[in-house]
Amino acid sequence: MYTVIGPIQSRTMRVIWMLEELGQPYQHVPATPQSDSVVQFNPAGKVPVLIHDGTPITDSTAILTYLADRHGHMTYPAGTLERARQDSLTQFLLDEFDAALWLAARHSFILPEEMRLSAIKNTLRWEFEKSQKQLVHRMGEGDFVTGDQMTVPDIILAHCLTWALTAKFPVIEPRLSDFLQRMRDRPAFQRATAS
Repeated sequence: MYTVIGPIQSRTMRVIWMLEELGQPYQHVPATPQSDSVVQFNPAGKVPVLIHDGTPITDSTAILTYLADRHGHMTYPAGTLERARQDSLTQFLLDEFDAALWLAARHSFILPEEMRLSAIKNTLRWEFEKSQKQLVHRMGEGDFVTGDQMTVPDIILAHCLTWALTAKFPVIEPRLSDFLQRMRDRPAFQRATAS
């Protein structure tokens, strides 16, 4: 059994959703970042943390990749061109979607008030919209980011789009809005968000 540490309103949701998609049992500990329950496994105090066989794994993307590889599902085999494309799209989402949203969050409520630059959010929204257009051209022809198979980048993208709407970053591409609705309709997504 896996143990997942972190609140569902964070990137922890990605890990719980992946475990639900995989049908794997897990225990959820909704400890907050920087709490003793988190720091004992991740000195940086960041969530999520996945504990497997007594070993902590940190960073949501590393955890998703580990779970997909371990269970041979929601990923293409390592060393294939399909996996290279999957990894490329994952990195694009982290660089262009996740990073913009994280930077906006830092300047909204994470950094000390005197360090926040509220005007940066206008630039980040512009970049986020530009990135959406680029992503749509890179996506496969099927229902998922890489095509007909759900993979790690689907979880990252759906989480980022949900986060974007909460942060008032518009989703301007209809294909991405349709994608997000399909992901939200998945039973595993609904179980994860009900946690």
